[in-house]
Amino acid sequence: MKFSGISDEAGQAIEVQIKAHKEIGWDYLELRGVDGEAITLMSDKKFDLVFEKVTSSGLNVSCFASCIANWATEISGNFQKDVDELKMAIPRMHRFHTKYIRVMSWPNNKDNPLSEEEWGKEAIKRMKELARIAEDGGVILVHENCSGWGGLSYQNMIKIYQEVNSPNFKLLYDTGNVLHYNKGVDPWEFYNKVRPYIEYVHIKDYIILEDGKEKATYPGEGQAKVREILNDLKKSGYNGFISIEPHLASVVHEGKVGDPEVTYQTYITYGKKLMDIVKGL
Repeated sequence: MKFSGISDEAGQAIEVQIKAHKEIGWDYLELRGVDGEAITLMSDKKFDLVFEKVTSSGLNVSCFASCIANWATEISGNFQKDVDELKMAIPRMHRFHTKYIRVMSWPNNKDNPLSEEEWGKEAIKRMKELARIAEDGGVILVHENCSGWGGLSYQNMIKIYQEVNSPNFKLLYDTGNVLHYNKGVDPWEFYNKVRPYIEYVHIKDYIILEDGKEKATYPGEGQAKVREILNDLKKSGYNGFISIEPHLASVVHEGKVGDPEVTYQTYITYGKKLMDIVKGL
């Protein structure tokens, strides 16, 4: 297993993100945002600066955590934005020699929501088109069990994988998202159902409080079965990425950015705790 992390959870500046991964001793980072700008959408000038700083540091990029089909979109929204983002991302990925780009599958409309059947048909139709672009571009879409139709259940995750039916469309399993998006579902069961199709893994952990809400924890200290899943991945010979997304001091994609020093140290601690778990397996 190869360690990585969604690096803007260590800090907003690319220098801080690089420093964190160097301090933990990792060779990879997962790029999502720099100074509040998405790696897939920032200007060419800004991207060139990020590229130079990352490559000169000796680090590699495991994945682009894109905005494509994510929590901020809707199933009947402007699909061309997703197409344009992917087409912009592909040459940037090639420069980093990065083959993975994280996607979701569109939340339902807040106003005039579609039926679940219509929602699914449209999500699959759109994802097929994105997969064709990924095939032409030589990159791999990894679909996260998060916001969107595909994240509603393991059945939907498997269906979208099978229906898209592309070598450039794989599944990303986020250990914590089952507790967040699939209330009452056993994370171990969800994981086992999608395990044959997993290409990439995000590490989050939560405990469920008495009021039903979840609280983020360090890895292995919650109820997401992180230790059990990592042990199973190791035994099954998984050699892909396990990428941290702490959601403790900061939840960057929701605009919740905590104290910079606390955020940084929390990220370092999170990474080291993950390594300790893996070492002890």
